[in-house]
Amino acid sequence: MSLSLPGETDWSAFTLLDHHRVSLLRSIKEAPREETRIGETGPSNNICQITRFKDSVGLQMISHYTTRKIKSDCPKSAPKFALMLKILSVIYKMVQNNTYATKRDIYYSDTLLFGSQSVVDNIVNDISCMLKIPRRSLHILSTTKGCIAGNLSYTEEDGTKVNCTCSATAVVVPSNVQGIRNVITDAKFILIVEKDATFQRLLDDDFCNKLSPCIMITGKGVPDLNTRLLVRKLWDTCHIPIFTLMDADPHGIEIMCIYKYGSVSMSFEAHHLTVPAIRWLGLLPSDIERLNIRKDALIPLTKQDQNKLASMQKRPYMTCQPMWKKEMEIMAASKMKAEIQALTSLSSDYLSRVYLPSKLQFGGWI
Repeated sequence: MSLSLPGETDWSAFTLLDHHRVSLLRSIKEAPREETRIGETGPSNNICQITRFKDSVGLQMISHYTTRKIKSDCPKSAPKFALMLKILSVIYKMVQNNTYATKRDIYYSDTLLFGSQSVVDNIVNDISCMLKIPRRSLHILSTTKGCIAGNLSYTEEDGTKVNCTCSATAVVVPSNVQGIRNVITDAKFILIVEKDATFQRLLDDDFCNKLSPCIMITGKGVPDLNTRLLVRKLWDTCHIPIFTLMDADPHGIEIMCIYKYGSVSMSFEAHHLTVPAIRWLGLLPSDIERLNIRKDALIPLTKQDQNKLASMQKRPYMTCQPMWKKEMEIMAASKMKAEIQALTSLSSDYLSRVYLPSKLQFGGWI
């Protein structure tokens, strides 16, 4: 496939991207649309949330329908109730002393008592949901694993100035996203990359400078809270198009949905985490046939993949994403999936040299 691409700073050929940004800005001014479906669920057995899907927000908790079921009147429930009180006492002391800790710090403060990290995670989520305040307000910090690079600079809460100018080394997403200020960027778009390996390859290919200005972010798989907060922060601050680059498999689509619509367990923080304006840039299942990717570069869907795909097609937000649903139907029919690395079967630098520039130039997002 041959393609005549614009020069490094020639953005006149990317008029579709500019039109997309204009439409996003216009949609911000429009009144939020009504929710399309309501369901019951929650982060654990302690809390029962009634969540609704609202296409302007994502998966959102209906606050006045929230119920709390915390029992301590039987031997089975008493230990978990006691652990909740223990963690509440830890939170109380941290708030009093103005100190902070991660969930991992809390777990390692008494591993024998808590038993596992997941126990602490679930209880912290329950407390945050029950009190209807973010974890940061509980003085509990999230462990950061995400990275960011590109045309971006900002100042952290303690006054540290951070420059994310794209190079061989990315910047770790800050642990206190709410505290960053003086965000400066000339980026035309933001690219969320599913995997760290693909993110690093794009850095090695000098993608940000070749197609500058832009910002790249990776959550290294399922994104941590801080990475999601940063994506939302950049959207609120810059209002520039945000695209995702995911594997063409159910897991990649799931991760994309977390960025775009959120998760049930964090639905009480949806307004701070979700960015419904996010668009799917690639890798699309339809790209596999269009680009004639070799069969030996594809992977058969497992039974678990097929079940997950079928379940995702029934989710409430798919009703307002017919193009996404069509792509998922293509995947289901072919019973094949592909990692982003499958593009290397076309050429080693096909992703950064041809695939992404052409997608951005010709509006290949959905």
